[in-house]
Amino acid sequence: MSDPLDTPLRSSPLEAVHEAAGAAFTDFAGYRMPVRYSSDLAEHHAVRQAAGVFDLSHMAEIGVSGPQAVAFLDHALAGAFGAMTVGRAKYSLLLGEDGGILDDLVVYRTDDDVYLVVANAANRSVAVSALQSRADGFDVVVSDDSDTTALVAIQGPAAAGTLDELVVEDRLQLETPLDELRYYRVLHATFDGSEVLVARTGYTGEDGFEVYCAPDVAPVLWDALLEAGAPRGVVPAGLAARDTLRLEAGMPLYGHELGVDVRPAQAGLGRVLAASGSYVGSSGVAPAEDAPMLVGLVMEGRRAARAGYSVLHEGATVGTVTSGALSPTLGHPVAMAFVAPSVATGGQVLHIDVRGTAIPATVTPFPFYRRPALRSSESS
Repeated sequence: MSDPLDTPLRSSPLEAVHEAAGAAFTDFAGYRMPVRYSSDLAEHHAVRQAAGVFDLSHMAEIGVSGPQAVAFLDHALAGAFGAMTVGRAKYSLLLGEDGGILDDLVVYRTDDDVYLVVANAANRSVAVSALQSRADGFDVVVSDDSDTTALVAIQGPAAAGTLDELVVEDRLQLETPLDELRYYRVLHATFDGSEVLVARTGYTGEDGFEVYCAPDVAPVLWDALLEAGAPRGVVPAGLAARDTLRLEAGMPLYGHELGVDVRPAQAGLGRVLAASGSYVGSSGVAPAEDAPMLVGLVMEGRRAARAGYSVLHEGATVGTVTSGALSPTLGHPVAMAFVAPSVATGGQVLHIDVRGTAIPATVTPFPFYRRPALRSSESS
């Protein structure tokens, strides 16, 4: 039997591009992926102020097609898909029989009976196995398309202008104008004659797009985005920046905020569940009354909390930090933590044990950061 530690890392189709750019690499979910190119802070700020281009080719892409695709998804996932029209995207959850979270997913409806399910890289085998086993009795085909699909994302206020430049150059041809593609929508397109999917989705809290393409197309697309975006301040960005960006945006990460022992409502995801139906795990989604709840914490000073740090109330441990960092955008530490429901109310002052020092932390609603366009639209 081979040692799992000897298993070679998978390579992104963009690996040579990253090496040429001087990227530092890390092992992420069995893939050798770029963690940074210049500095974490520079890449984070570039996404907030201009845009960053990310390699997400490690993500798992699962095709679902067939005349009973809707009925199958309603059964297999914790959401209602009947009202989902072609060109829409939907955030959903894959639950275990007991209601615990096996993975969080994005589902795109790309044609009448055709869907693309995007799962986390670390959960590829779990998601594929669960969906294929749950397809029994349904007239659908579930295929693992991960190895034949690459994913390049551009995120930030300059993302739309950069993609538009490729449209002007006639390299990117869209079904409809880019400005008509609303958030959580997807459309068919071609790039240099190759078929791609362009989705207005992302994981940074900024406006942005994710482009699904063939592996051999990805390096050309990557270079084209950076060349078109260079005058706008667009740079390549690694996983380190992606993590602080998603934390500021209050977006949970599987393996930190989400897992098999977490029920959706504990993580603030009760809204994702279908109001009715008998999807797998539906009988076990209700958390125990004393189950810890996920909260946001804003800290004082500059010392950041890290995953695993204890959360205290009146000297007693009431929870555990799942993610934390000194927010590059906000200038103070923020964290996510599971805490006892009795202290999960907004405005509650708690403390985080940071290497023996109890630092005040206030329970705060997500997200910590809202992009200016959202702030202005919500106040009108």
